[in-house]
Amino acid sequence: MNPSSTNPSSQQKAVLVTGAAKRLGREIALHFARQGWDVAVHYGRSEQEAQETVAQILGLGVKAAAFQADLANEQAVKALFEDASKQFPNLHCLVNSASIFEYDRANSASPLSTKSLQDHMQINLAAPILLSQFMFEYHKNNLTKSDVLPSVIQLLDQKLINLNPDYLSYTLSKAALATSVEVLAMDFAPILRVVGLAPGISLLSGDQTEDGFSKAHQMTPLGKSSTPIDIAKAAVFLADSNAITGTTLYVDGGQHLLPSSRDVMFKTN
Repeated sequence: MNPSSTNPSSQQKAVLVTGAAKRLGREIALHFARQGWDVAVHYGRSEQEAQETVAQILGLGVKAAAFQADLANEQAVKALFEDASKQFPNLHCLVNSASIFEYDRANSASPLSTKSLQDHMQINLAAPILLSQFMFEYHKNNLTKSDVLPSVIQLLDQKLINLNPDYLSYTLSKAALATSVEVLAMDFAPILRVVGLAPGISLLSGDQTEDGFSKAHQMTPLGKSSTPIDIAKAAVFLADSNAITGTTLYVDGGQHLLPSSRDVMFKTN
């Protein structure tokens, strides 16, 4: 789908959200649109959901387009950024939301394998870093005056503070991405800000039951963890905050304050 031609907002800011067809990415994309941002919607295989998200965003009176890319393919990642930045020359924020979350644990019947680790590292680490580099080069070569510094937002996880052995490949990939927030923030300043956003348990995952999710969601100091709209609001806040870079915002109801030897979903079965 091409961007709507009915909104003459060439100076309006745009955001590229990866994994924006479903789940957290979709809510983040929609909330940016509600705040007046144009939105480039990336998807992997969920074309129908991506087009539905684009249609909903267009209904909010801003521009939107869907872009398919396999984030495990470096050339596809490059093409994604090139296509999105051409259709949205006002690209001002990149939200790396897409990730894979598959179970493995060293001391279990599903131990870490080379393939599992490589798959998680490619999608959850390499692709976000590549896109971040492209975003930096884009703004380095296309300096424009704006009240807000452009930004990259990396979706992380509260379990990086509250570590446990479950989902080992996933945890290692997100831990490396968290480290990149500080490193890239230093490297890309003063042209581009880089920040982390760490949700708590926000949506039902895997084979978790509705009852199990409800119980897990309440296992925080505040009696509830984050919701998708909590994360979306935080993302827009970070995109609009000039003084925030090289740090991570935990939006989890305080979930990271409660150490656990298992991933929270296993404590509610």
